[in-house]
Amino acid sequence: MSKESSPPKVPSTTMEYERRLEAAAEIILEKEAKFSNTPPDCSEFGVTATLKPHQVEGVSWLIQKYLLGVNVVLELDQMGLGKTLQAISFLSYLKFRQGLPGPFLVLCPLSVTDGWVSEINRFTPNLEVLRYVGDKYCRLDMRKSMYDHVKKSSKGHFLPFDVLLTTYDIALVDQDFLSQIPWQYAIIDEAQRLKNPNSVLYNVLLEQFLIPRRLLITGTPIQNNLTELWALMHFCMPLVFGTLDQFLSAFKETGDGLSGLDVSNDKETYKSLKFILGAFMLRRTKSLLIESGNLVLPPLTELTVMVPLVSLQKKIYTSILRKELPGLLELSSGGSNHTSLQNIVIQLRKACSHPYLFPGIEPEPFEEGEHLVQASGKLLVLDQLLKRLHDSGHRVLLFSQMTSTLDILQDFMELRRYSYERLDGSVRAEERFAAIKNFSAKTERGLDSEVDGSNAFVFMISTRAGGVGLNLVAADTVIFYEQDWNPQVDKQALQRAHRIGQISHVLSINLVTEHSVEEVILRRAERKLQLSHNVVGDNMEEKEEDGGDLRSLVFGLQRFDPEEIHNEESDNLKMVEISSLAEKVVAIRQNVEPDKEERRFEINSSDTLLGNTSSASLDSELDEASYLSWVEKLKEAARSSKDEKIIELGNRKNLSEERNLRIEAARKKAEEKKLATWGAHGYQSLSVEEPILPDDVDSSSDAGSVNFVFGDCTNPSTVSHEPAIIFSCVDDSGNWGRGGMFDALSKLSNTVPTAYHRASEFKDLHLGDLHLIKIDDNDDQQNTQASKPLWVAVAVTQSYNSRRKVPRSSISIPDLESCLAKASFSASQKSASLHMPRIGYQDGSDRSQWYTVERLLRKYSSIFTVKIFVYYYRRSP
Repeated sequence: MSKESSPPKVPSTTMEYERRLEAAAEIILEKEAKFSNTPPDCSEFGVTATLKPHQVEGVSWLIQKYLLGVNVVLELDQMGLGKTLQAISFLSYLKFRQGLPGPFLVLCPLSVTDGWVSEINRFTPNLEVLRYVGDKYCRLDMRKSMYDHVKKSSKGHFLPFDVLLTTYDIALVDQDFLSQIPWQYAIIDEAQRLKNPNSVLYNVLLEQFLIPRRLLITGTPIQNNLTELWALMHFCMPLVFGTLDQFLSAFKETGDGLSGLDVSNDKETYKSLKFILGAFMLRRTKSLLIESGNLVLPPLTELTVMVPLVSLQKKIYTSILRKELPGLLELSSGGSNHTSLQNIVIQLRKACSHPYLFPGIEPEPFEEGEHLVQASGKLLVLDQLLKRLHDSGHRVLLFSQMTSTLDILQDFMELRRYSYERLDGSVRAEERFAAIKNFSAKTERGLDSEVDGSNAFVFMISTRAGGVGLNLVAADTVIFYEQDWNPQVDKQALQRAHRIGQISHVLSINLVTEHSVEEVILRRAERKLQLSHNVVGDNMEEKEEDGGDLRSLVFGLQRFDPEEIHNEESDNLKMVEISSLAEKVVAIRQNVEPDKEERRFEINSSDTLLGNTSSASLDSELDEASYLSWVEKLKEAARSSKDEKIIELGNRKNLSEERNLRIEAARKKAEEKKLATWGAHGYQSLSVEEPILPDDVDSSSDAGSVNFVFGDCTNPSTVSHEPAIIFSCVDDSGNWGRGGMFDALSKLSNTVPTAYHRASEFKDLHLGDLHLIKIDDNDDQQNTQASKPLWVAVAVTQSYNSRRKVPRSSISIPDLESCLAKASFSASQKSASLHMPRIGYQDGSDRSQWYTVERLLRKYSSIFTVKIFVYYYRRSP
């Protein structure tokens, strides 16, 4: 045998580590086999629900592992299989069969805390649960109540709850308190949050918290690589799974397409890892449960629709490639600037979704019209699909990765007058439940009936918000307008519709722009799913080699032909293709065979229909010679392009350096003249400067302190005993209004309208400005702040033009965001809280605008750590 064909030598320490894991797994499985096969009667320990067979098996498995002293992972790769019911049934067993006094800890996303509380109260009513969430003052009150209870109680019972339910963020914020409690058992829901062993959450829970017995619940134990799998297994059993280096030395070959192992050796490694995981992980999939007869679900058809680019998208896509060409060449030659590549990919994906995601592309005036639909191939296809689905009485879940895309889709829904609900990550629980209730209120008469007219046809969701905690079986069609970076997230999002309770055939439609970066990402996602399948799946399949995600993504950009920009087909001809795509999708739904369990198809505009996801080969992506040839073609297209203005994407005025200098000089001169005029008349601007955002802040955190109260926001002393800033929106007319907040602020102090008028007089009133006006203690106020400082922040967020039919415009969200940032920064500087009415919800307007406003409030509350109070007006009966 030649040296090249010899099998690689495996270090003895690696073999010892693998044998040790296999021995531990054998011991656990042998002891488990000695347990009685009699399923537990959950009603004996206080469970009021009737569990399905697979749920009883899950509870039995958890009990056996607990008695053996083994911490485990419950993998439900499809949502809707009763994970919460199994977990709380097990906690009830610990409390009432094993006699453990508790307390038990449950960590989960904020979006599912209400679901946990609801199921505990409904199915295990004997368990006392405390939902430990809210702002820091609310949590402080709960801690004081616990302390008082402990002082008064006897030694038999210390804490006023059996189960404490909280979020990951609060577990970190309040770790000094929570880590002191000796938890009898801990359950981590959506445990993929622990996939990074270097994260703060991972190490705080493992090193600071007293949770020797623990259960992880996740649908994705492996998402991208084996490091994530080790992180979960090590969190469960640190002494058994050792170090990451040991684990990767033994099993890395299973996830490395360049490992050099032959196929037979590779399969043996998979087999060994699967055997070990079998002792620590219970895998429950819908397909397995259906095969065993424990679960009955309607069929699922997954369809990938390859969508063409329209001419405007091609121009923008080409412009991005031309602009980023030097960076792409650096990356393809071995550069490792992953952040740079990610920024390029984000821009390309925005071009694939909709050109209006770039500023300056949408034509003015900004009015709804067919131009919105015609500008995007995806939206053209979606328009055709929704028309047919609406006429057929179907309901749709529409997923998007970017919330900015949801804004465009919302405009589209308004244009077509489709009823809809919108949900993204910052929507409060009561709004979320109201939206779900409205969408799920399904009647047999269909969408066109008067009775059913109030029900939503489309439920628009950002993918991450829709991935956990939602039950939307009222929908029978799921459309992914954009794909998440992680394919497992899309899989979980799909389970919002295809789960227990669904009675209709479910069609999942994945819109992917053909010959673009989206198609490259799609193929990479298929490889990631294959890795997960090979490690924890049930069948052994050969794995396609992955030549490196970074290089394959760069080389994959050559799928787009830059010469296509000069070969523009008429949009009318493309409409024929798009209409044909929609017809084929509807035909697949209508012709589905009832006995088919699951089918996958891929269709494109060239009338091809591929079954069973036979994805295209990616070998060409790694062909460097072909890539360099494409680069030359792109350069040639750049030289001959007649659309140079597009390259700046919204900065279409390509000003020369000399002209920029002239403009800057004129601006400085005008500024000096303005300040001189102000000084001569004794005017001093109260406009707040743009704030500097803190470094390394998590603006997506759900820990922002936004409080909702009834009352008058011009009298903040009723809810807060600290300095306060009252926030109110105005237009740029300089005319102080009447009624509502205008009268309330005038009554509070004449200083406010006077300052507003003065700002207009000296041309200091522009959209996006925030004027911070101090209310003096000697002002004639109806309600004083008990000597606490008080300011009014006047936010200029509306334009005024007397020649318009409606002179005052609606609130500008970008200008509102700028003002909220300034107000939150000012509140932080002055140690004050922020008080405001509910912006964007007046006069029965569409509440979807409020979703955007609330997201901004939570964002800046989190960034600047300020408390924000939003006031509801309690109308008299």
